[in-house]
Amino acid sequence: MLSPVSLMVAMLVVSGGAAAYTQDYKDALMKSIMFYEGQRSGKLPPYQRMTWRDDSALQDGFDNHVNLVGGYYDAGDNIKFHFPMAFTTTMLAWSVIEFGDFMSPQSGHAIQAIKWSTDYLLQATSIKDVVYVQVGDPYADHNCWERPEDMDTPRTSVAVTKDYPGSEVSAEIAAALAASSIVFRRIYPAYSNLLLTRAEEVFKFADSYRGSYNNSKVGRYVCPFYCDFSGYEDDLLWGAAWLYRATLNKYYFDYVSTNVYKMSRPWNVGEFGWDTKDAGISVLLSEYLFFNKVDWKPFIPYADEFVCSVIPGSPNPSVFYTRALSFLFVVYANNLKWAKRVVQCEHGVVTPSRLIDLAKSQVDYILGNNPMETSYMVNYGRNFPRRIHHRGSSMPSIKQHRDHIGCKGGTPYYESRGYNPNLLTGAVVGGPDEWDQFADDRNNPGQSEPATYINAPLVGLLAYFSEN
Repeated sequence: MLSPVSLMVAMLVVSGGAAAYTQDYKDALMKSIMFYEGQRSGKLPPYQRMTWRDDSALQDGFDNHVNLVGGYYDAGDNIKFHFPMAFTTTMLAWSVIEFGDFMSPQSGHAIQAIKWSTDYLLQATSIKDVVYVQVGDPYADHNCWERPEDMDTPRTSVAVTKDYPGSEVSAEIAAALAASSIVFRRIYPAYSNLLLTRAEEVFKFADSYRGSYNNSKVGRYVCPFYCDFSGYEDDLLWGAAWLYRATLNKYYFDYVSTNVYKMSRPWNVGEFGWDTKDAGISVLLSEYLFFNKVDWKPFIPYADEFVCSVIPGSPNPSVFYTRALSFLFVVYANNLKWAKRVVQCEHGVVTPSRLIDLAKSQVDYILGNNPMETSYMVNYGRNFPRRIHHRGSSMPSIKQHRDHIGCKGGTPYYESRGYNPNLLTGAVVGGPDEWDQFADDRNNPGQSEPATYINAPLVGLLAYFSEN
C-alpha cells in the first residue's frame, strides 16, 4: 500500500539529462489496461489474459450474508478498498468518455475493466442506505505475504450506514456509477440506466447522512490506509458534478454551484486524486460552462488558477506532478481549444498546446524519457521494474505451484533479490524519488508498488497521445 505522500508523487519535471526515445503509445495503452486483469478478485472470466492469475476470495461478503465477490485488489496487497476502487472506476470511465475514440482496438478491454468494477459496486450498494466500503483485514493482510489465491487471513466486510456515515466513499461510488452510465449508454442501455439509478440513490444517501468514514466504526479498518484527509465535501461536489454530466438535471449543477461556497475548508486549486477532487471538479464542469456561456464563477477561474499554480515557470510552482493532473491538463486544453481561450497567468499566457506538451512530457517520462532511462511501466520498454512490491507477481503462479503457501511461507519470496516470476504487465509503480533515483526493490513500496488509481488516468492519456 502506498502512503498518502507517495500517492501524490508521480514524477519530476526534468529539464535535461534524459535520453529521448520514441514511445509506442498504443503498446503502452494496451498494457496499461491489461494491468487491471492482474488485479481482479473473484471468479476470473474466460477472456482473462493475465493467465498466471486464478480465482480468489470467492466467499467475500459471506460474513455479512451479502455477495461481495469480485472487484479489484487496490495495489500489491489483497484488500479491496472501495474508496480508491471507485475513484479508479470514475477515471477509467472519464478516459473512455473523453478519449474512447482513440482507444481502438483496446476500447472493448477498457469497457470490460470498467464493468468488472461497476458490477462489484452495484453489489456493494445493493442494500438501501448501506454502502460496503472495504473487504479484508488490512492489518492481518499486511502481516502476510500470500498470493490472493491462497489467502487465509480474515475477509472482514465493513459498511457505512445512516448511523455510521461515510459521505466521501459513498459520493465517490455515486460518481463512478454515474460516469460509467455514460460509457454504457449506447452499448448497454439497460445496464446504463441501472448504474444511473443506483448512482442517484447512493448520492442521496451520502448527502442525507453526512459524515466521514474516518470517524465511523469502520475508521479502524480504513485508516491509516485510505483515510480521508481532505474532508467529504469535495467528494459530494464531485459526485453531484458527475450526476449532472450524466443526467443534465439542473438540480445537480445547482447543488455544486451553491455548495462550493459553503465548504468548511479552502478550495485546493492544484490538487486532484483519490482523496482530493477540487481541480477535477473545475475541469469537469468547464465543458458545460464554456458551451452554455453561463456564469463561469468560480469554476473557470479555479481551473485557470489550477493551471497557473502547477505550470513550470509559475512563481510558486508545484514540484511534483501526478498522472491525474496530466490527465486534467489534456481535458482542459481540449475544452480551451473549443472555447478559443488561453489561460492568463501572472507569469504569462498558457496556451492549450503548452498544456498538452507538458502532459506529453510527463507521459514520456513515465515510459522511459528520464535520467534513469527506466520505464516505470512493467513489461514496457527496454528497462523496467522487475522486483515490484506485489504479492501475486513476486510468488510462483498457482498454475505452476499448486501447493498452498501460507502467511509466512511467502516471506522468502518477499526477501529474494530475484526478479518477480510473473509479469504484472502494464503496472505503473510509484516511481523515482525527488532526485530521480529509483530502487527496483520489493522492500521499498513507496517506489515499487503499483496501484489501480495510478494507472487509471494514464489510460486516457495514452489513448489521446496514441492518435495525437
